[in-house]
Amino acid sequence: MRVSELFTLGKTQPELDFVDVDVDGDTPVFISPKALTLLPSEWGDLCVHLVQNFFKEVVRLIQTGENDRAEALLSVLREPNETHLGLSAEKSRGRAVGNESAHDIWDALHESRAATSGLLEDLEDTVLMVKGVSVDIVSDIATNIIREALIQYTQEMCEWYGIPMQEDVDSGPMWNSRSKEWESKFVRLPMTSSGKLLLIPKAIVRRHLSYDAKEYFQHYLLSHLQQVELSANSGLVQLLKNKKRRVTKKSLKEKYGTGKETIVRETINHPEVLERYRSVKRNEEHPALTLEDIAEIEHQTSPDWDALLDKVLNIPTGKEHSDAYEKAVEGLFTALFYPLLTNPLPQNKIHDGRKRIDIRYTNMAAGGFFNWVATSYPAPHIFFECKNYGSEIGNPELDQLAGRFSPSRGQVGFIVCRSFEDKAHFLQRCRDTVNDTRGYILPLDDEDLRVLTESRKSSQNFELLTLLQDRFSELVS
Repeated sequence: MRVSELFTLGKTQPELDFVDVDVDGDTPVFISPKALTLLPSEWGDLCVHLVQNFFKEVVRLIQTGENDRAEALLSVLREPNETHLGLSAEKSRGRAVGNESAHDIWDALHESRAATSGLLEDLEDTVLMVKGVSVDIVSDIATNIIREALIQYTQEMCEWYGIPMQEDVDSGPMWNSRSKEWESKFVRLPMTSSGKLLLIPKAIVRRHLSYDAKEYFQHYLLSHLQQVELSANSGLVQLLKNKKRRVTKKSLKEKYGTGKETIVRETINHPEVLERYRSVKRNEEHPALTLEDIAEIEHQTSPDWDALLDKVLNIPTGKEHSDAYEKAVEGLFTALFYPLLTNPLPQNKIHDGRKRIDIRYTNMAAGGFFNWVATSYPAPHIFFECKNYGSEIGNPELDQLAGRFSPSRGQVGFIVCRSFEDKAHFLQRCRDTVNDTRGYILPLDDEDLRVLTESRKSSQNFELLTLLQDRFSELVS
């Protein structure tokens, strides 16, 4: 049973910003530390800070010989059953981190020359150089460290989707980066038959991590050692009939060995190889899972775009249906614009709660229209105001949205409504807003939603949003 079924949300996975996990088992995806770095938001920055702060503290303690303290910090890491991510075939049991494996991680770190030599700089480095550390363990460690941020995200999602939460639930250990201590408190969280539940954003999960020990060893370290042996004209060099010289990777493995001990030893001898690998990974794309990927992983059908659109179009006009309209629009846009826009915050409060924004998304587009907007205009967030009016929208609605803009929050938004009596005239009003330097507002009506949906049906990646680009050009032309 999935979260959407347990709490009768009436939503499918494409409409949800979080992974719609099986609350009785595990969904085989993992939190990726690099994916956290790709979130251009305060929440993403907080997660990255927490992970880096904890890891650097543990490595520092090992390097200074404070091993008891290092082991004590690692021993707090526990099985994060509440996320229901991982590889457990049946009931979720958070197999990667527990008391014994936490000791094993400390023992491997303590014994590894990678920690004492300064090779380890971040959590994902452990995948390359620490024995016994794999993708599921890195994911579980990251989950523990960012637990407080995940609790905050879970509470926001529960409030929007109407998921009931229980008071006074033990948060579990949360990393305090200032005191460099674990702490816990009582919080509000949803509960299932398996215990408390943490919701995980789709944008931060992957099937694999960015770093891969086999890739690093085979394609970087061994390739470098081939050149070392060739330059030295060592006994491993073979002369071929065509006079070319070669060194086989098989002979290198026989000479140097395999496994993470070999990786550490030879990386210490040739640190430039690791720097080259890190440089490649910094610039390498680490794309979010598509909706089709997630459907395959969850054994679900691909998104039914017509059904998502019909949820919006079938709502009667009128203010009495405004809440239903806003939720249906949010569901459609969450699906349409994923993974370009993520982390919807409905009824987002600004100015100490005096003003509200119907829906605010974090803009994490790596290409296409939303990326272009973010590089050309202030657009770290994209705003949507939903107007389920049966009458024409006027200047007050434009002024309402323009009043929500700021250079730090963003100055690009959409007014979504059912129809316009004179769309050309309304676009002129939007141009007036641009000319008055009060922001960039794009109008969308039911017909535009049809066009966007048809475009998404024919393009899995959906990064070239022609309608939006054309509409924006009308504003600034």
